[in-house]
Amino acid sequence: MTAAYVLFGILIFGVLIAVHEFGHFLAAKLCGVKVNEFSVGMGPAIWKRQRGETLYALRGIPLGGYCAMEGEDGDSEDPRAFTSQNVWKRLLILCAGSFNNFLLGILIIFFLYLGAGAFLSPTIDSFLDGCPYEGADALQVGDRFVKINGKRVYQYYDVGDLLRDGDGVYDLVLIRDGKTVRLKDFEMTPRQYEGQDRELFGFNFGYEEATFPVKLRHTWNTAMEFGRMVWVSLRMLVNGEVGLKEMSGPVGIVELMAETGENAESVSDGVFDILYLAAFIAVNLAIMNMLPIPALDGGRVFLLLVSTVICAVTGKKMNPKYEGYIHAAGMVLLLTLMAVIMFQDIFKIFQ
Repeated sequence: MTAAYVLFGILIFGVLIAVHEFGHFLAAKLCGVKVNEFSVGMGPAIWKRQRGETLYALRGIPLGGYCAMEGEDGDSEDPRAFTSQNVWKRLLILCAGSFNNFLLGILIIFFLYLGAGAFLSPTIDSFLDGCPYEGADALQVGDRFVKINGKRVYQYYDVGDLLRDGDGVYDLVLIRDGKTVRLKDFEMTPRQYEGQDRELFGFNFGYEEATFPVKLRHTWNTAMEFGRMVWVSLRMLVNGEVGLKEMSGPVGIVELMAETGENAESVSDGVFDILYLAAFIAVNLAIMNMLPIPALDGGRVFLLLVSTVICAVTGKKMNPKYEGYIHAAGMVLLLTLMAVIMFQDIFKIFQ
């Protein structure tokens, strides 16, 4: 079964990349930009066909892809070249890939939630006996947590995570009987309750029926939660809390998907868990690709905005070849990092 999960993981990862590149491709076509090649996969072509001005190809390594636009990485005299387009068109094309990844993540989450009958909600359903935090000027049954210390509560488990990350004094924003209630400097610490095997804050969450609007809300909230997890991971990476050894590339991601499926209790649970992970990776790709790093879409957007400002101030356009040099250098560094991570992932598998 492991081999099947590995193949499933490779397929999903390939789809995530293909969807990203298709976003660039579709936006380019809609904006009238000439696309020289649209490829799913990398390496040698196993199938290709010329349709009009565009070569469509399926390549042997299913861990990448690209949408090659005329003039994308250099100057071109073609009026339909990427660099000949208005700024808003170029921004639309550059952002379309990440938008597609984010949209795919949302669609996967919604698909997984279609069969849900109810969701646990960050709404207090009851209190444990002896809980000191219940009262007219404190927490009440029916209170829905919205924010804790300024951080949004997307899912019920965010409440415990955010409370445990605090120092015992919290600013709470709640919804009570349809109105917003704020509890400032509200003191709460976990304590031991009778019949419980660990320290708790003393309240239980309830369920809400999974109607269509509720499914949409939980889908959006899950995507937002995924996005926050990505930003937290980036912050930990910048702060040095995690290092290169904790990073994974395509090989590590596929191996993680296979491990996730293998650890599930049934095949259906394994497929569900892998798709849930795929949704997280889709949101992750959407955010990571928009970081202002050369060779990534976000780096291209950043340099496009910088060159636009320079042109507005000085009246002179930035030479496209300099931007090409920056992206080429960024690509070399990115490929080097990917190679290091790939060999690291392979080494972990053999270990």
